[in-house]
Amino acid sequence: MNIFIIVGMPASGKNIARTYAESQKLPYHATGDLVRAELAKRGIKPDPESMARISDELRGPDGMGVTRLALAAALAESAGAVFLEGMRSWPEIDLIRKEAECVVVAFLSPRQVRRMRVISRGRSDDSPDAFDGRDLREIAYGVGGPVAMADAYVLNTGSLDDSLHALDGIVQEAIGNTGI
Repeated sequence: MNIFIIVGMPASGKNIARTYAESQKLPYHATGDLVRAELAKRGIKPDPESMARISDELRGPDGMGVTRLALAAALAESAGAVFLEGMRSWPEIDLIRKEAECVVVAFLSPRQVRRMRVISRGRSDDSPDAFDGRDLREIAYGVGGPVAMADAYVLNTGSLDDSLHALDGIVQEAIGNTGI
């Protein structure tokens, strides 16, 4: 199994990997989905504060609790390739690499572009006022390590098709002739 670990700052375009995975009928597991599911289970409204609180809780004392949940779901898949999103520290990457072949793919977008995406997408767990705090929280989690040390990059400043094409090239290179 190949695991494609998708990393990046908020609103950098990580959901493009989800679009790609769905188009290829490949499993996609995101830690943010697990956090939103926990909020729903508890009947808590998904706003920036509750997302941060439950995310911290699910990460646990070593910061890897929610990653273990996502990894277990990925390893239960029978597909030749799986996408995992939401890892924010290098120890999380190491944990996954102990279980499967991995390619870390970082999505990059300029800060102002990301801010405008947050404003325009209108998700309940987004807030332009909380943008800087969320960035700082992600940095505190350690997201800079996986982004800096990624195996491949998608510079997400052009069209959706441009980013999908770049990601497809990365996936095809990683799987080589073995197929998915």
